[in-house]
Amino acid sequence: MAPADSRTSGLEDLTIERALHAIGRVPTGVAAFVGRTLKGPVNRPVAVSSFSDFQHLFGGLWQPAPVSYAIDHYFENGGRRAFVVRVTNGARPPTITLPAGSSSLRLIGVNPGSREFLRASVDYDGIPESDADSFNVVLQRVRSAGSELIEDQEIFRRLSVLGQSGRFVTNALLESHLARVHGPVPIKRPERSATGGSRSTIGYAVSNPDGDDGAPLTDYDVIGSATESTGMFALQATPAFNLLCIPPLAREHDVGLSTLLVAAKFCRDRHAILIVDPPSTWISPRTALEALRNWPFRSDNAVMYFPRVQSFDRLRGRAETFASCGAAAGMIARADEASPVWAATESEESFLRPGLRPAAVVSDQERVRLSQAGVNTLVSSRSNARQSLSPRTLAAGGVGASDWKYLSARRLALFVASSIEQGTRWVLMEPNIPSTWERARALVDAFLEALAEQGAFVGTSPDESHFAIADDRVNREETVAEGKFNLLYGFATSKPGEFDTWMVTHHSASSRVRPVSVNRLATSKHRVEWEIETAILRDHPWPSPKYPPAGIHLRVP
Repeated sequence: MAPADSRTSGLEDLTIERALHAIGRVPTGVAAFVGRTLKGPVNRPVAVSSFSDFQHLFGGLWQPAPVSYAIDHYFENGGRRAFVVRVTNGARPPTITLPAGSSSLRLIGVNPGSREFLRASVDYDGIPESDADSFNVVLQRVRSAGSELIEDQEIFRRLSVLGQSGRFVTNALLESHLARVHGPVPIKRPERSATGGSRSTIGYAVSNPDGDDGAPLTDYDVIGSATESTGMFALQATPAFNLLCIPPLAREHDVGLSTLLVAAKFCRDRHAILIVDPPSTWISPRTALEALRNWPFRSDNAVMYFPRVQSFDRLRGRAETFASCGAAAGMIARADEASPVWAATESEESFLRPGLRPAAVVSDQERVRLSQAGVNTLVSSRSNARQSLSPRTLAAGGVGASDWKYLSARRLALFVASSIEQGTRWVLMEPNIPSTWERARALVDAFLEALAEQGAFVGTSPDESHFAIADDRVNREETVAEGKFNLLYGFATSKPGEFDTWMVTHHSASSRVRPVSVNRLATSKHRVEWEIETAILRDHPWPSPKYPPAGIHLRVP
């Protein structure tokens, strides 16, 4: 009985292990938007789940802000969750003046803009008369000037104007999300706020009308800085997103090539897809096809939907033409709710919802030609004559063949990469030894097998559809000595046994997934033989002559 009990215990332990560390599937259809808004925090990604959320936090529609319309179209066309990064160009926050005898304590808002309405109240409640340097402050953001509708409030008690105090006002307000001290602190504490009028029993000093919205954005503003986490790089702090939209900088000012290049590289690093707006000069299929002959931007991490969209502009009271990225992102997100990311065929979710329509008419023939050039077409209804076309990335129209010209295949690869990278980070908390490697490999294999059973990959057997390797063939002595863990995996999307292959590397400093080159030598029903080029590990030369210099021969049962 003892051996049987031991085996049963081992099976139970394996079941518990897989339940604890099972690789979860990252959410798809989560969009990120970068642009100018009416108000809100700057260079900080904020999650919104409806346009009402966006309106409350960022001010809603604003004519100088194309991103506000793109987010409206995203939710109108089926999007459910988004991250918003507000960027500005020279915008200034408002100030508040609190009288302090012959001087004053000046505060300045954290968020810039002419629609940042703040107010502050000073009192001495609960403070002994002997503490002549101490005071309390209530900070509030209100909906509009003179409004009593409070959107945010902070209370700071027993602040002091003395620099040596542990509650020195300048230091204490560093924790505020509304205001900071601006300039020198007066010798005397600020005066108690006068009682309010008939609408309020508490007196407030309202912010001065010196907030400014700044100038229109430039490419420099939306690109930002990776080291300072500004612009699009503010998204480094977000959970996984998989669609990035950077709408035009202004109604008549498209984003530049520099922004597209940096954004595509950023999306590649983050396993996301950049949704590129067709330029405003592409007003017809003919002009688009002509311009595409010399189109300078190609990327397998970018997608474009033509034409732009027409929608009713609630601010102008008439139909207007807008960039298409928000509507396209909503359409993709809605389709993800109905079918998995690897579904390549059109469904009823692949069309614009009522209220949005294409800004140009595209014939079936033009639609095919645009698709061949790597540009997809937005449609508002199904046509019996229209042939089904699988959406393509902007790599499809480039020179030379691309493994990722189809959007479904590219999104599947990025989805798998994100899921495995995030789902195996637990190895950093475990000893870097073969038993840990095998546990991780088994979990990755189970994850890939589940996807294979749902039809994500091609091939009738596991050895034709996917594999995972995490032994000493990819975790050598030097790799372990550097505190790194490598896991190699692959899956077939076009032909059985021909794998797209990726390497996951975990290190205490960072984790990453990258495509690698693996040459398939032979496949059969019972085994797969591989030669892994040393290029995938070229940062670490082979530790001893027993390893062949040209590669390593693997046999996967």
